[in-house]
Amino acid sequence: MMKKIFLTLTFISILFSQDWAGYSGGFLRMGMTSRSIAMGGGLTADLDNSFAVFHNPAWAAFLVNKQVGFSYSKLSLDRRLSATSFASPLPPTAGIGLAWINSGVTDIQGRYSTGEKSAMMQSGENAIMITFAQRILPWLSVGSNVKILQYDLPITESDQISGKGIGFDVGILIKTGDFVTVGIMVQDISSNYQWNTGDVYAEGRVYKDEFPTLYRIGSRMNYKGLIIVGDAGIITDHKSFTSFLPRIGVEYVFLDQYYFRGGYGNNRIAFGIGLEYGLFKAHDSHLDYAFSMDWVNQTAHVISYAFNF
Repeated sequence: MMKKIFLTLTFISILFSQDWAGYSGGFLRMGMTSRSIAMGGGLTADLDNSFAVFHNPAWAAFLVNKQVGFSYSKLSLDRRLSATSFASPLPPTAGIGLAWINSGVTDIQGRYSTGEKSAMMQSGENAIMITFAQRILPWLSVGSNVKILQYDLPITESDQISGKGIGFDVGILIKTGDFVTVGIMVQDISSNYQWNTGDVYAEGRVYKDEFPTLYRIGSRMNYKGLIIVGDAGIITDHKSFTSFLPRIGVEYVFLDQYYFRGGYGNNRIAFGIGLEYGLFKAHDSHLDYAFSMDWVNQTAHVISYAFNF
């Protein structure tokens, strides 16, 4: 049965997929942490110990402890992706969060107009996320992210141009019982980069790069200790339907300490392991690793650490 589901999702993803990863803001759609990537990225309705509010900001209203998370992804082609986050409950019924996401490419070989090599350069994208969530009912919460965005792009070895902008996420979380949770998320509402090339080129101009908006709905189910997560998303470029994005993942817990994960999403297959241990008190730390590979054999190694206090 699971094999049929996997093959169906793969076929649908390939059938509808376009190069949506090439749109602006792609680093925010790749997945942030080891656990999320290992489980296909389908955590719209699940709490990620390393990054509570990225997949659905409404989770902040259900937090019990404060949470700090760090994650680093080593990607092919000299790419990198890192994230640092903090989230905390705000009694009695709210929650807040603050996160910094950084992505970039290193070792870009610069060249003069003659073709000779110049200095090595690098590019970088940054997003600062500020989160607030409110529990409306004991089983229902609403949350939002405000994202401050910047993209630094080298022009020469000494000059660069920066695109800046702001964006929003809105999430809803419904806890339908002890074993099932439903989440709804709208990601990158009005997110964009605004560029001004007038400082670099004599005939420069101001223009805007808009991020595609992602609408997704997902569920989390605990079946006899096996965590099953999944969501389905629709990506739009504000004018037309761009792509359909299905994601699914599983997690098995052994001895309440060791985690084994697998999943498919974002056109890639992934696996991962995790360890929960006590640093200052029982079960306050999580260390996770994930390996992923997409259909063109681009691989990634991701390591994450989370601390609850």
